[in-house]
Amino acid sequence: MTVFGKHNRRNLLGGLRNAASASSEGANRQKLEALLSVCRNNLSSVDEELISRAFRYMLQAHREHRRKSGEPYSTHPYAVAMIVAQEIPLDDVSVVAALLHDIIEDCEHYSYEDLAEEFGSTVADIVEGATKISTILVSKEITKAENYRKLMVSMINDIRVILVKFADRLHNMRTLEFVSEAKQERIARETLEIYAPLAHRFGLGRIKWELEDLSFKYLHPEDYRALKKQIAAKRRDREDYIERFCKPLSTELSRANLRFEMSGRPKHLQSIYKKMVDRNKTLDEIYDLFAIRIILDTKEEKDCYLAYAIVCEVYTPIPERYKNYIALPKRNGYKSIHTTVLGPDGKMVEVQIRTREMHEVAEKGIAAHWAYKENVQSKTSAFENWIRWVREVLESPPAAASEEEGARQLLDNFRRNLYQDEIVVFTPKGDLIVLPNGSTPVDFAFEIHSEVGLHTIGAKVNGRIVPLNRKLHSGDQVEVITSRNQYISTDWEQNVVTHKAKTAIRRFVNEQTKQVLQKGREKWERKAKKLKIPLDEAPLLKAAEQLRFPSLSKMMVALAKDEITVDEIVRAVQSEPASTEKEIVLPQKDQQQVFEEFAEVARSEKGIMIQGQMADMEFEFARCCSPLPGDDVIGFVTLGRGIKIHRRNCRNIQRLMQDSSDSGMRDRLIEIAWPENGSLEYLGGIRIEGEDRPGILNEIALAVTSYRNTNIRSVNIESEQSFFHGSVLVTVQNLEHLERLIERLKKVKGISRAERYVEMS
Repeated sequence: MTVFGKHNRRNLLGGLRNAASASSEGANRQKLEALLSVCRNNLSSVDEELISRAFRYMLQAHREHRRKSGEPYSTHPYAVAMIVAQEIPLDDVSVVAALLHDIIEDCEHYSYEDLAEEFGSTVADIVEGATKISTILVSKEITKAENYRKLMVSMINDIRVILVKFADRLHNMRTLEFVSEAKQERIARETLEIYAPLAHRFGLGRIKWELEDLSFKYLHPEDYRALKKQIAAKRRDREDYIERFCKPLSTELSRANLRFEMSGRPKHLQSIYKKMVDRNKTLDEIYDLFAIRIILDTKEEKDCYLAYAIVCEVYTPIPERYKNYIALPKRNGYKSIHTTVLGPDGKMVEVQIRTREMHEVAEKGIAAHWAYKENVQSKTSAFENWIRWVREVLESPPAAASEEEGARQLLDNFRRNLYQDEIVVFTPKGDLIVLPNGSTPVDFAFEIHSEVGLHTIGAKVNGRIVPLNRKLHSGDQVEVITSRNQYISTDWEQNVVTHKAKTAIRRFVNEQTKQVLQKGREKWERKAKKLKIPLDEAPLLKAAEQLRFPSLSKMMVALAKDEITVDEIVRAVQSEPASTEKEIVLPQKDQQQVFEEFAEVARSEKGIMIQGQMADMEFEFARCCSPLPGDDVIGFVTLGRGIKIHRRNCRNIQRLMQDSSDSGMRDRLIEIAWPENGSLEYLGGIRIEGEDRPGILNEIALAVTSYRNTNIRSVNIESEQSFFHGSVLVTVQNLEHLERLIERLKKVKGISRAERYVEMS
């Protein structure tokens, strides 16, 4: 038995720490060398000193951080850098940015300026861009649309921003088991909806498929495990079949002196699952699970056609399953020949034929373009049209009635462009135009020019006149017929799919509606002045209701189009409207009087408690924040005027609590509470705004009174042209009661804003 004294124990512990530190340094040296080795193999030029410096800088910045798995946090940026170097090998700057991508966000002592000084502004810009889009939340439409916008703007500024984010998301998905189930589902859904489609658009096939499979794993865990088990059980049979299929093909390809690599291409789990769901079939009923890929070691595209001819000689092709992406590449630069043939035992097998360079582009997308193109200006040529489209969407947001509707339209435009397949059509001169699947001749016309689209009156497809809502197909030749004296119909928005067409049509419709509306108003004003009828909105609103128009603007448009006459409106204005339902008459009061009554009655009915006891001293309520029963309140002891009651989130109170220069002022704050008595009621105020129309007051009243028999104390509404604003005072039991009423009012057609009324504006 060995006995250690105190001095010996200290030496032993110190030795162990030194050994651990030496071991850690040795492991870090090995990791750095492995990263540099990958960079040497995949990048055309490597600044090893820059990468080494970034690696050491990253270790220092994250030295105190740990991942959810318990590992040192540095394992994450290192893994992201390895993914960038292996999967998306663009340049050494991308690798450096990947190593540093979390520093601005996670390390409070490091800033953009620090990175710019140490590694240059380009690296700092990429890291900052990646930081800005690090939390793309799947939440409300407006939030989601704004985050899409941030992502797209960052991507346009430097394409490497989004490439680093792809690598970051891929490693996070690979290690997602260490976070909560709720977070797993949120991140997986976000990945499936945003990152996987974007990876597809950038041509990153390998990353796209892995992101989709990992998302499937966490969104549908039981289905994922079951499907994986089923496929694994049949793996041997599948491999035997692929071997039988490839053997005669290999013989014939070799006989034609082609150098090639042929292998079974695994169908990805999420792809199989989607087919099963879409077709409502079991795994055994999905026939096109077998797929092979022929990669030719040649630079000649014509060799791909020779290989295709050999495949068709050996096996019977299915003509409608043939796609030639070599002659007509996808917008992300993807090139390949796809065909499906009947293999042994009558089973369908998908065959892809491509050159080695095409395969690199299919797997690594823009990074492969970077590697194969010598001219910097042409490196991203395959993506220029798409980047131009993104700029167009960001610079010309969709016109919409509300912010939320505009956000929804923006998302739809992004999603449609990311998810939809493309078609390729031709102009009469043979120029190639790429459009989303489902496009019509009108989309084609707007793609040529907005003015061409607006003046389109007909179209020829392959020499024959067709309806303007006919869907185009790849290979169609399209000729647009226009007329300077005619415009496209205003209801054509439903027959187009491209952002450019939808935006141009909406803008045209809005402009036309404004002109027609103005024409109708001028028509009415001339008649009204002649008959000395006041130009007030109120009689016109009654006339619109009597003539059964949903709004005043609709009546004016009808007048401009001669669908009704001025005399009909005059008769309606001068007569009592024959209302089909009893109008609910609500008391009107001066707005100042309304609020004062609201505040004073509410407070007198409830009283207050000071430090747990009913108040027996003088107090008053601060006008700066108008506290009401149910609010979180606090008191301020004044000099000679008792206690002033404020809402706790009042700006003045917040400023006082944050001011460290006068502790005596803060000591005059005192805890205040409302008495807990659920049987009492108090007044609640609601501000409302919206489009004025016949019957709107009835609908407001119904929305309020139909909920818990709520009593309306007063209403104050003012109308200006076709809009109204005002307030409603109601008797409620608590704040939750008031919030429910506000939610119900927001659902009334025409109301654009409903919010709690807490003080005079």
